[in-house]
Amino acid sequence: MALEYKTSVILTTLMEKNLAILIADLSGYTALTEAHGAVSAADMIERFLKIVDNSLTGDSHLHQRRGDEVMIMSESPDDVLLTALLLLKNSATENNFLLLHGGLHYGPVLERDGEYYGSSINFTSRIAAKAEPNTFWCSAEFRDAIKNPELCEFGSMGVHELKNITEEKQTFRIVTDKMHFLAIDPVCRMLILSQNKAIPHPSERDIFFCSENCLNTYESNKARKNPGEILSQ
Repeated sequence: MALEYKTSVILTTLMEKNLAILIADLSGYTALTEAHGAVSAADMIERFLKIVDNSLTGDSHLHQRRGDEVMIMSESPDDVLLTALLLLKNSATENNFLLLHGGLHYGPVLERDGEYYGSSINFTSRIAAKAEPNTFWCSAEFRDAIKNPELCEFGSMGVHELKNITEEKQTFRIVTDKMHFLAIDPVCRMLILSQNKAIPHPSERDIFFCSENCLNTYESNKARKNPGEILSQ
């Protein structure tokens, strides 16, 4: 029995290979669904998948989509990094779209019947959960695996405890150019690029909405709160 177990472990290890993993999803997708309904939510996913398709670099490929989350895989960390940079850039030019956030890692993964398994997948997911809107975080392993250091800079985010990960892990933020946009709708969280395509608040400066519906929802929520209280994001 012990010999069979050791043989199984050796075979599993031999079948594993190091892959670059990118997990990204839409920040505010739940708020969007609540504000605009299932049809708008489905339309947003379709737009997201088109952006993903137009951002894939080298041998990076979309492995799967679950809800508003995508998993992109590649044998090349550089290709995945370029894909991540394009995802942030391309999504930032879409009016009435949502900001992205995600995580990147490089480590051993087992592929079986077209599916991927291993702690590297879970680790990437935990990093993605830490990232704030419009940011991608990565592991030290991913940063160190990059062959072209000129692709971008990495800013240290310190050491973090990650859910179901036994050891604290060092994380980094992918440094990108600053976004230029008008506002973020405080109700549905959609990005508003131009004042010409926005509904301004009648009295509160610098607050804009994607639609009259979101403006009315904002006013209704504010009426139920104490004066001066900001609508929860």
